[in-house]
Amino acid sequence: MLKIRSVPAVVAGAFLLFGLVGWLGGLHLGMDSAVYRSGALAVLNGEALYGHLTATPDWWVDLPFTYPPIAAVLFLPLALLPIQLVWAVFAAGTALGVGAVLRWSTGRMPSLLLLALAFSLEPVWRTIGFGQINVVLMAMVVFDLLRANRCSGVLIGVAAAIKLTPLIFVLHLLVTGRVKEAGRAIATFCGLHLLGFLLLPGDSIRYWGSAMIGGNNATGNGYIFNQSFSGAVQRLTGGAAWAPVLVAVLSVCCVVVAAILARRTYLRGEHLAAALITAFCGLLVSPISWSHHWVWVVPLVALLVRKPGVLLVWVVFTWWSLFIPSGNALLDNLYVVAALAGGAIWWARGRSEGDVRSARTDAGALWGRWSG
Repeated sequence: MLKIRSVPAVVAGAFLLFGLVGWLGGLHLGMDSAVYRSGALAVLNGEALYGHLTATPDWWVDLPFTYPPIAAVLFLPLALLPIQLVWAVFAAGTALGVGAVLRWSTGRMPSLLLLALAFSLEPVWRTIGFGQINVVLMAMVVFDLLRANRCSGVLIGVAAAIKLTPLIFVLHLLVTGRVKEAGRAIATFCGLHLLGFLLLPGDSIRYWGSAMIGGNNATGNGYIFNQSFSGAVQRLTGGAAWAPVLVAVLSVCCVVVAAILARRTYLRGEHLAAALITAFCGLLVSPISWSHHWVWVVPLVALLVRKPGVLLVWVVFTWWSLFIPSGNALLDNLYVVAALAGGAIWWARGRSEGDVRSARTDAGALWGRWSG
């Protein structure tokens, strides 16, 4: 009889088997995973990493490699595999990652219902389809934040070295008083990027000089799947000249409020909720947060699984309207609106309970931490 703890492993095995069938049958599997492999082959063949990737298959869009050079170095083992099996590796990693994050978030084995809810979420199944690394990185961060040990912070540093957005969890560690863990994260991040400079100096200069911002039109991408402040403002203003200023103001305000709220929540002992506040803030302020980047709804569903709000979260994050722009300001920016609404509700909840300090006191404590 299949045990619940075996379900993610069985799903992962099914993806690996399908990838093998896809390889033998010449199926077109994976989009982002193909780019990861192409980046690894570019390093192996001495080609420019931030230009046309010659190993990208002709059956898909000619996408650029947008991650730091050290990520391509870490992806080198992928060069040994055919494209379909590279997709299978990331799909299997996603399945195992979802199961692990649910287990760490709830402190017990997830139920079949919770697993089904998680796998039905649009960010998860789109991550699987693209062969994306989102869930794997999230699992690394969640492990560091919820399962403290002598090496806590290292995995956050590795995740941030591969994809810069997890850097916001260094701020999370600082504002919640985990200074040593923040130091380990920063040291790991810097050490890996130093290695990247030593191994790929030309690509490193180009990445930090231009490719980091230029990739995927990071500062002006208003495509509907970009569910961030930047994407929403671009859509709502039609790409007005002053849009970047508004994005900057919104982002600064969001980081300040999220830091205060995460600290309050952490001090109440609600460590998962505090991590989620930081995670959704990171998604909002990132120049590009594709809908499949929003995999942090997996631990959110775990947090709310026994509460009525879980149904609303499930409806929002399985929303079909993101496939086609509707021209409706709410529907076309639904993930952004949902994150802001959730933050407002959580702030009001904390204020009404009366067991936390005022915003002014919290802000003063944060300032004292930075200036002291």
